[in-house]
Amino acid sequence: MSETICHCMDVDRDTIVEAIKSQSLSTVEDVQEATSAGTGCGGCIPEIEAILDEING
Repeated sequence: MSETICHCMDVDRDTIVEAIKSQSLSTVEDVQEATSAGTGCGGCIPEIEAILDEING
């Protein structure tokens, strides 16, 4: 199991990475819609942005 990124919605890094790659997501809003990550308190949004930057360069 990979690191939990969004604790509010219990979404891990692998789930976010897979969604970004399989659905060609490019914004935090795309990731929120696809995975619910970042839709609770919003504290993980910087981490989601970092993962997007890492994958989409």
